[in-house]
Amino acid sequence: MIMIGNDWDEILDKEFQKPYFIDLKDKVIKDYEKHICYPEINKVFDAFRFSSYKNTKVLILGQDPYHNPEQAMGLAFSVPKGVTTPPSLVNIYKELKNDLGFDIPNHGDLTSWAKQGMLLLNAILSVRKNQPLSHKEFGWMDFTDNIIRMLNKKDTPVIFVLWGSFARSKKKLINNPIHLIIENVHPSPLSSYRGFFDKKPFTKINEFLISTNQSTINFDLEG
Repeated sequence: MIMIGNDWDEILDKEFQKPYFIDLKDKVIKDYEKHICYPEINKVFDAFRFSSYKNTKVLILGQDPYHNPEQAMGLAFSVPKGVTTPPSLVNIYKELKNDLGFDIPNHGDLTSWAKQGMLLLNAILSVRKNQPLSHKEFGWMDFTDNIIRMLNKKDTPVIFVLWGSFARSKKKLINNPIHLIIENVHPSPLSSYRGFFDKKPFTKINEFLISTNQSTINFDLEG
């Protein structure tokens, strides 16, 4: 039984009992037993543990976890302190500095964002070591598509941050007009040059939160 420890437990109870999820869980457990997989199995649902359904006001959608040792920690784009900041996150930090003026952090741990109601969700929640997208066909995207649908049903406004063509493909799941979609190219060095920078996503997030009477996010990771 999966225990998250907040309101997601009740919200996802029926989801966890669906045949596709039971099959997904079985595939994941077996692959973790046979191979080195990331993140640690007890961290697969950490994005939900840090950001309850009620408190989630921003979703940043990634694709799948980092597949190199020590990087994945259950939060999209985030790596533990002491681990070299990955290139995509470096570019996110550059845009954060351009946008809000905060110094670029000396670490890649985004836990403080998650604790403020940012669901840092990968569409695929696990991966085999050194094999990106290796769990793509397990059924994770059925699960996370349903998470997006659940957030779309919230009666409090949510900001959906969709960076890259994969994340933007999920836009069709968001049709509630009270929400805000922020979309752009991916921050990866392979695509960021096509227009990722100078779009001020962090300012847009906090301006929308203010306009909808919600508390803003403190994006300063050095504070």
